[in-house]
Amino acid sequence: MFTRRKFIQTLTAGAVTAIAVNPFHALGTEGTRKLKNIGFIEGIIDKELKTDWKSALRETVKYGYTEIEIGSFRGASAKTFLKDCSEIGIKPVAGGAAFSKDLDAVNKSLDNLNAMELKYAVVYWPWLVGGPFSLEDCKNTAEILNKIGEICKKRGLIFCWHNHNKEFIPMEEGLPFDWLMNHTDKNLVKCEMDIYWVKKGGADPVDFLKKYKNRYGILHVKDMTGDAQQTFADVGSGIIDFPSVFSEAADQGILHYFVEKDNAVNGMETLKKSARYLKKISF
Repeated sequence: MFTRRKFIQTLTAGAVTAIAVNPFHALGTEGTRKLKNIGFIEGIIDKELKTDWKSALRETVKYGYTEIEIGSFRGASAKTFLKDCSEIGIKPVAGGAAFSKDLDAVNKSLDNLNAMELKYAVVYWPWLVGGPFSLEDCKNTAEILNKIGEICKKRGLIFCWHNHNKEFIPMEEGLPFDWLMNHTDKNLVKCEMDIYWVKKGGADPVDFLKKYKNRYGILHVKDMTGDAQQTFADVGSGIIDFPSVFSEAADQGILHYFVEKDNAVNGMETLKKSARYLKKISF
């Protein structure tokens, strides 16, 4: 398996004597593309944002971040928040929406996203139960997702649901992930793929990007440790082959990549290290 610390491929006689820095691509296939925008989800620095959100956002911009996935505006109003973000140099792009059969509650949550002029609305837990999921759970979820997607479209929002590893636990008819993708309207419902959770579920993120082309709006960029626990790691310090994922994502026109690390001890340091890696790689 490829790692970030060493090459596993040696050069044969008569081949060129050096390989470019990126070890994720075979000789002669290394890409030249780089991420144009790097974002992060606000929860990773929740403590800093609560203390002094403007200073915290300025610090992330210094690291190279240009976008943020956010729950609600900060300051006096959504209008002043957007003005402050523009001056700081960071753009709010996505935010959380309610997942509920109560469509009034859904609409209320979307009011906040529209006020911030966001592009995406995301349901982070698209289930009425804790899982593992049954076929009946999937039917209920797909019905609600389609309804929320229709509401979002009318409001000028692109709607996504966010996966975890439990969507890759087999049920009566295959995988819940496949069932949701195949039973939701492709014109109304997209997926915010969390790369870590796909890997944690035993699947390959590249395979699932290819399987459902043009059904993804956003990627959650999160790394995994190489030990038995397979827990969360700073991006670039774990085992996930991000260049291969980004190459396929770029081919599909995916534009938004948000760094995340659940339960980060020092979120700002995680963002700093992750940005350093993401700005360096090509694909």
